Amino acid sequence: MKDVCEVTCVNDEAVAQVKAQMPELTAVSKLLKVLSDETRLKILYALTIEQRLCVCDVATIIEASIATTSHHLRNLKENGLAKSTREGKLMYYSLADEHVYQIVRLAYEHSEE
Repeated sequence: MKDVCEVTCVNDEAVAQVKAQMPELTAVSKLLKVLSDETRLKILYALTIEQRLCVCDVATIIEASIATTSHHLRNLKENGLAKSTREGKLMYYSLADEHVYQIVRLAYEHSEE
């Protein structure tokens, strides 16, 4: 059985209603692309467990070099998913806000269903 309609039948009213309410989704698409990388997702998940971690902690958790870890953290920060604070010689990262926490946790819960 094919996963397509066997005849063409467009509900013009429904299509027009959806098109009229469709927002610009470029930013959402970009967000999901950032989240689609397993390493970045591991970092974000780690930050749902421990509210703030230094770069060295994150590198150890994801079993990557400091350089690779810094690259991923910078990407998360540039895309509004993480924030950083410097304390002396250490750089700490945390989730940007509660929305990021919810997205990561909900995505994980959904994957477990």
